Amino acid sequence: MSARLRMPIERIALVTDFGAGIYVGQVIARLSALAPGVPIIDLVHDLAPFRPDLAAYLLPALVRDLPPATLYLCVVDPGVGGDRLGLVLDAGDSLFIAPDNGLLSQVTRRAQARCLYRIDWRPPSVSNSFQGRDWFAPLAAALCRGESPALTAVAAGSLVGADWAEDLPAVVYVDGYGNLMTGLRALGDPLAARLTAAGRTLGAARTFCEVPPGQPFWYENALGLVEIAVNQGRADLVLGLGPGDPVAWF
Repeated sequence: MSARLRMPIERIALVTDFGAGIYVGQVIARLSALAPGVPIIDLVHDLAPFRPDLAAYLLPALVRDLPPATLYLCVVDPGVGGDRLGLVLDAGDSLFIAPDNGLLSQVTRRAQARCLYRIDWRPPSVSNSFQGRDWFAPLAAALCRGESPALTAVAAGSLVGADWAEDLPAVVYVDGYGNLMTGLRALGDPLAARLTAAGRTLGAARTFCEVPPGQPFWYENALGLVEIAVNQGRADLVLGLGPGDPVAWF
């Protein structure tokens, strides 16, 4: 049975691993042509390439404090052109469009209200290698216009990553300062816990100024995640860590 989504959409936020280059601009141009007047936000484009398993744990934290009525167009898609499905998640106050490769697994799990749909609709022309522009962007625009492309409800337990752990003890993102965001949520009393990474035991601090320059530590970042940092330095270089590298509670 085809679903009908009637959520008002006030903005589109782009979440990709496209990096710098021609791809983001092409998606924005397509969206602007098909949904004129809808604001488009470049939320993040430097996710770890080809790693939806890492981006899945950043996504719910990334959108946690953002405004409702947002459509998140999410593309980390190493299986583009293959037989993986496309998904729409109605999370109650916002929508998500993404491939079914685990990228939506954690935001689906944590949504207060959720309805998950398989995308059955296809535009007349879709390239094999750029479906973010040719399939997901036109669908996003159609939803912004209040249209009802063919969607079929699916069980949340059927999506890729439904059986993944609730937290990931690994680096999921490196920001421009070299800080290392992990897939661990900062729960309980953070100052009482220690973390091990790259063979070192790291204490916690509330913020950067509480530790001497050059010292690595971990803290609860503004997204609610455990983040490893070096005061006035780069944790990625000091510790030699990058996306996918493990961390652990001590």
